[in-house]
Amino acid sequence: MKGLASSSLAQGAVLLMAVLTGCDNMRHQDSVRTFDASSHFADGASARHPPPHTVARAEMAPDDPVATGKKDGVLLAELPVPFTHGLLERGRQRFDIFCSPCHGADGYGQGIVVRRGFPAPPSYLEPWLLKAPAGHLYDVITSGIGRMYPLADRIEPRDRWAIVAYLRALQRSQRATPSDLSAGERQGIPPK
Repeated sequence: MKGLASSSLAQGAVLLMAVLTGCDNMRHQDSVRTFDASSHFADGASARHPPPHTVARAEMAPDDPVATGKKDGVLLAELPVPFTHGLLERGRQRFDIFCSPCHGADGYGQGIVVRRGFPAPPSYLEPWLLKAPAGHLYDVITSGIGRMYPLADRIEPRDRWAIVAYLRALQRSQRATPSDLSAGERQGIPPK
């Protein structure tokens, strides 16, 4: 009986080894480049399209107003994201990185590259930019305009909206009057 048990155990071990060594396809996977041919799929292509009506994880739908700056083909007049202190801080940070070299920290279009000879962009206080819809500012950041190159590949959509929010605050700060303040806030302003 003892010999039979050890024989069965040995056969089981051999069978287990055969199963485990025969299943090493995880170690020998083809490394296929995007446009290489592949015999795995019927069409012979290695690159696959995503299934219809799906959106990649962590990506926005192609027609989402946050991603496009438009709703039903019309530029958004206002921000499609909540206007918060955190959004303004993020916008200031992104503005300082991507925009201020040309537009300057104050938005007047006199950044460091302009002082070195690059043509000046318009001031954010130009009347037409004060009236421009938020979607226009977003679209310019996304697609570029004139000498400004597109930044869509460098700045994600929510950060573009943060920049737009900061631009609106910057525009407002440069045109503020005492009547914009509450009575309590006005009391702290020294007379001229």
